[in-house]
Amino acid sequence: MSGTQLSSWKVASLICGILVPLVCAGCGKKAVPDALPGPPVVKVASVVEKNVPVSGEWVGTLEGYVNAEIQPHVTGYLIKQDYHEGTYVHKNQVLFEIDPRPFQAVLDQAEGQLAEGKAALGEAVLNVNRDIPEAQAHAIPQMQLETDQQEKLEAKATVEADEAAVEQAQLNLGYTDVRSLIGGIAGVAQIQVGNLVSPSTVLTGVSQVNPIKVYFEISGVDWLRMAGKINSNAANLPTRVTSIPLQLILANGKTYGDTGRILFAGRAMNPQTGTIQIVGAFPNPQRILRPEEPVTVRGITEVKHNALLIPQLAVMQQQGGYLVAVVGSGNRIHIRRVQVGPQVGSLWMITRGLEPHERVVVVGAEKVRGGMVVKPEPYTPAAGEN
Repeated sequence: MSGTQLSSWKVASLICGILVPLVCAGCGKKAVPDALPGPPVVKVASVVEKNVPVSGEWVGTLEGYVNAEIQPHVTGYLIKQDYHEGTYVHKNQVLFEIDPRPFQAVLDQAEGQLAEGKAALGEAVLNVNRDIPEAQAHAIPQMQLETDQQEKLEAKATVEADEAAVEQAQLNLGYTDVRSLIGGIAGVAQIQVGNLVSPSTVLTGVSQVNPIKVYFEISGVDWLRMAGKINSNAANLPTRVTSIPLQLILANGKTYGDTGRILFAGRAMNPQTGTIQIVGAFPNPQRILRPEEPVTVRGITEVKHNALLIPQLAVMQQQGGYLVAVVGSGNRIHIRRVQVGPQVGSLWMITRGLEPHERVVVVGAEKVRGGMVVKPEPYTPAAGEN
């Protein structure tokens, strides 16, 4: 054996000496396979069946329960404003004063004419009373008695006309105090002191705000749902308050504390919009709500009996449809196509595709597929969810 062959043999022997013990060291030990994964854990909820009130929301505007335009009855110069704008005024409270002096002069003149008329009437009565026995005794002509009687009637008519003139003058003098027709919030004065006003002049407006009205329009579909309850109250006139409760959503997004009621519906549908006007009323003891304030009105349009509800998280939208993962027997997944109705809080009404008390996947639906076996655990709604 040559030197080169000997060296190669030594190297091979050395490698075998190292590898063989290592291979033998593993002999007699079996390889342990990796553990198989278990079924995925999902959170499930049962389909709930109950009667559900369905609400609608509409844009509305607040208006005074009664609105009065304050206008004078007489023409004259405005000399005083007796109220503070934007404050509450009482019925018959004086709001403005018109210069009373011309009207006082007219009253004085009318009262003077009345006094003259009464004096003439007194004289005519005396003449008639004197003429009667003399005419009966043929001491004076009968024609004279008849003339005096005619003058008495004319004097009496004059007195009555003078009395009416005095009464009208007293009314006009009283009208120089312009009073509020109702109790409510008084608006900004439209005329300044010193201006000449007349019965056509609007001085200000007063609105009764407790209660306060709300005007809003609902669709023809909502009207058909609510008409029965609104119209059934016709026998309760004049109160006309129906059993349909209303809520107000204010501009800051908060719900007004007091509940309102529908008063009545409008006479006809609007052919352009397909809507009908509804008028409601809300208590407003603190006078927080004011006329012309925009609000959102919420009301119950109908009650869905035996409605099926599931959490909104359980509903998956796909290609314009809605899917739900149902946990069937053996905890096996069935993907079900469903039809949905209105949302009720954090729940969704299902109108077709589910049965009462079936279990649906709420959390983990994205990792399951039809036919898969899962490990269901109860779903616990977060705080604030229905």
